Amino acid sequence: MPPEGGSRGKPCRNSHDDVVRPEPADVSCRGERSTFRGPELSNSLMHGKAPKEYLSLWSVIALGIGSMVGAGIFALMGQATLMAGKNVYWSFLLGGAAALLSGYTYAKLGSRYPGSGGIMDYFNQAFSHKTLSGALTLIYLGTLVITVALVAKSFGAYASRLFLPDGMVSMYSTALFASVAILLLGALNMGGAKAVGKSEVVMVAFKLLILTVLMLASFGSTVPVGADPIPVKGLDGLLGSVGLTFFAFAGYGMMANTAGNLKNPAKTLPKAIFLAIGIVLVLYLVLSYVVLSNVPATSLESHTETAVAQAAYPVLGVWGFMAVSVAALIATASAINATMFSMLDISRALAHNGQLGAIFKRPFWGNGTEGFFYLLLGILVMTNAFNLVAIANLAGACFLISYLAVFVAHWRLRKETKGNILLIILGFLLMLFILGAFFYQMFFSQPYLIPLIVLFVAACFVLEFLIRRKMAKTAASKAP
Repeated sequence: MPPEGGSRGKPCRNSHDDVVRPEPADVSCRGERSTFRGPELSNSLMHGKAPKEYLSLWSVIALGIGSMVGAGIFALMGQATLMAGKNVYWSFLLGGAAALLSGYTYAKLGSRYPGSGGIMDYFNQAFSHKTLSGALTLIYLGTLVITVALVAKSFGAYASRLFLPDGMVSMYSTALFASVAILLLGALNMGGAKAVGKSEVVMVAFKLLILTVLMLASFGSTVPVGADPIPVKGLDGLLGSVGLTFFAFAGYGMMANTAGNLKNPAKTLPKAIFLAIGIVLVLYLVLSYVVLSNVPATSLESHTETAVAQAAYPVLGVWGFMAVSVAALIATASAINATMFSMLDISRALAHNGQLGAIFKRPFWGNGTEGFFYLLLGILVMTNAFNLVAIANLAGACFLISYLAVFVAHWRLRKETKGNILLIILGFLLMLFILGAFFYQMFFSQPYLIPLIVLFVAACFVLEFLIRRKMAKTAASKAP
């Protein structure tokens, strides 16, 4: 993020479209890292280096699908189904509609500002008050931290079911496996290892293959005779679950970061985002059918965190359960690694621009910083202090707040992006409604989370205000 009053470099016109392409000198780090691509490509995009060739339409679609069909569906399918019951189909449809409208906003902003810093740069472009844009960026960084805790918790749940007998599976075993994943992948990121990213494509292909086999095997299956099927839940459960199902689509924002690597971003990016979200929506609806068809209500309540793997038992047996669990471990580990990679880059860039304290650029070990190490400690505390449902609610609410702010940014930039006013307003109102319903559900189920979210948002604004005041005092003391 550029300092207040700074410039991101002279914009230059591209001959094939009407977009602004900033020079790479001040391009900030990418906030939304795919779980599909490796660090090599990510670094190329992040630092504004031109790729050897343009990305194709289907390459961008693959990046989006790989990002969306990640840990979220493995972690949240069971919880969303538990809340909405057989209405989970409608929950995913509403979450998908919100994602499509938000995707329109990302497509317009990404097309107008390709090669920029993603969500962080949109805030900088839209809000002249740097305390506001900086605080929104800190909220997004905090959302990534919470997301790592959620995904690590899901990793721990699947690892416990896969490696331990049922009698030994507990909240403590889940926390142990989750903590080990956080420490190992945190060390991997600080060590600067690049080999992990090279296997991302294979990981995503394996994950989709396993899910496809599960879906094909499940057609025509029903809950065993004598078992209690998952019931239809009320409207409050349906609306409250949409915040979670929207979170399962949240990775589409990453696709906007590829705009600078498209030959014609104004044409390719919207098409790629809409196709990717549409494909993923169909996949989620089919997976909902699989869970509803194969998992009894009592089993869903006792195995909420591993519902997708549980659904494999009736149709694929123990080997199917193991295969889906392995796919879940791959997806969650990949997502943790990618999100940590983003956290490290974003926090270091913000520190260099005066947005965060010096500890976030002070070397700690390898490629890591002291600030990143403290973030890891915070993730460990959150993972062990809260259950998966609580962390999922925190992550879902913070993502909704961040993406809601993107609608506001798009509204302020609507003339530059030539955005459709009706779609911007409709998307904003739908996401605001989802956020309100999400808070309403939390008020009755986990009311203590609401003041935590308010405190987190307020802390980001206070921290940014203090940082800006310190920067102003430092600049004044250096002035002649």
